[in-house]
Amino acid sequence: GMDEDIFIGEDDTEDAMHGDTVAVKLVREQMPGKRPEGRVLRVLHRENDTIVGTYEKSRNFGFVVPDNNKLSKDIFISKENSMGAVDGHKVVVQITDFGSSKKNPEGKVIEIIGHINDPGTDILSVVKAYKLSADFPEDVMSEVKGIPESISGADMAGRKDLRHLPTVTIDGEDAKDLDDAITLSRTDDHYVLGVHIADVSHYVKEGSPLDREALKRGTSVYLTDRVIPMLPHRLSNGICSLNAGTDRLALSCIMEIDQKGKILNHEIAETVIRVDRRMSYNGVQKILDGDKELLAEYADYVPLFQDMKKLSDILRKKRSSRGGIDFDFPESKIFLDDAGRAVDVQPYERTPATKIIEDFMLAANETIAEDFFWQEIPFLYLTHETPDDERIHKLTVFIKNFGYYLKNGSGEIHPKEFQKLLGKIEGTPEEACLLYTSPSP
Repeated sequence: GMDEDIFIGEDDTEDAMHGDTVAVKLVREQMPGKRPEGRVLRVLHRENDTIVGTYEKSRNFGFVVPDNNKLSKDIFISKENSMGAVDGHKVVVQITDFGSSKKNPEGKVIEIIGHINDPGTDILSVVKAYKLSADFPEDVMSEVKGIPESISGADMAGRKDLRHLPTVTIDGEDAKDLDDAITLSRTDDHYVLGVHIADVSHYVKEGSPLDREALKRGTSVYLTDRVIPMLPHRLSNGICSLNAGTDRLALSCIMEIDQKGKILNHEIAETVIRVDRRMSYNGVQKILDGDKELLAEYADYVPLFQDMKKLSDILRKKRSSRGGIDFDFPESKIFLDDAGRAVDVQPYERTPATKIIEDFMLAANETIAEDFFWQEIPFLYLTHETPDDERIHKLTVFIKNFGYYLKNGSGEIHPKEFQKLLGKIEGTPEEACLLYTSPSP
């Protein structure tokens, strides 16, 4: 089998574009230090029937320069196919002729998104380029109409009822759909932590129009000023959102954890929960910092938040002793004015409150992964492969310039070494530079 990529020279691409599936003829076999070379015989599947780009006008025709710089050829547009686009318009082009290695592709403008200087045009261009659709097909919407807005006794049958437990959600200030909730209680020296996620699978049945559309979308897409959801709002912000004061169906991972952070027992169950309080990270942080007003307002829940902080510290300490790496990349939040122009970029603050939720989610994820591993049930895992030797070597050379070293045993580098390195560079001027060059573990 060929494990090497095949190099295709510019003149040998025929009419193939980035992303196409092609049949290739080998022109030169792989030789030491040289990649095999080939030429495209024909395109088997075209990835790009429409392309988003910027219109550039000439006197009697125009070109569209694709936004995606892997599409290296501009697309020729005759005057009658331009829809009257002017210089600097972002457009969607339908390709009518894919050209060849000697000749540019041709197309016709099927939509003018807006001018590159107009606010909002850039975001719409991304939406069109990835063929994201805010609207759902009719069969999906009619299926959604049949889904109730509240849960019935029949829905609860056979599920574990956890509505009596003090339950909170903790999210960002502006979160609309609340996916996960937390319960926590303490016995003498053990914690019982419950991580509960909305049971979407109860409403989205395999193979249904909803399921097929969600699969096609793959995920919700968060853009600067909008969200294009994977499921219609009536689900994601309704029956599948863990809103305070409502009964909701959930999938729960309930873990018994000792003072050292060891998970002694766990149960994975279909449950019914009721959230008592919707909290924000800032609110929880203020309570932990002793804000008098909030301490009074949430008096009944203060011990719960304090226990959450204690358990989070225990879990974090245990993870750290195993060599777990805490990548504290600052995420950015972009602020827009009313016209949709970006006016500011601020880092998202990671506070002990946000870390509490991270720690609890990690504990649940690991517990569930391990449960399925021992049951030998096929399961999808997100794994972090060991970085390859060449990248480690490059990194070692690079950090040496700053006076840092990675200890390398028998070729493999233990995560603990990365952890130590991250500890050393924390707070230094070169921290950001080194974080972004390190091979993602």
